[in-house]
Amino acid sequence: MSVVADNAAPSDKTDAYVIGPDGTPLTLQDLPPPTTKRWVIRRKAEVVAAVRGGLLTLEEACNRYTLTVEEFLSWQKAIDQFGLPGLRATRVQQYR
Repeated sequence: MSVVADNAAPSDKTDAYVIGPDGTPLTLQDLPPPTTKRWVIRRKAEVVAAVRGGLLTLEEACNRYTLTVEEFLSWQKAIDQFGLPGLRATRVQQYR
């Protein structure tokens, strides 16, 4: 699903990328800013893809975005069960 590519040294994450939810390469610079307050579907999916692809660890993502582990895992579960529409904050009852 996600691919990590690294053209430099294996420990150097600056050139690393994963395939984002829309199929394009996603780097650390492409991720939502740490000050994000409004979590739309695309931003949630990008963070989940980054963690799944190894671009960020779960701990790094939670610290960077001040998320709880449970909140992040709920995003991941929603994607697994319902795809991107499962991340919708409105009309949640249709997807959960």
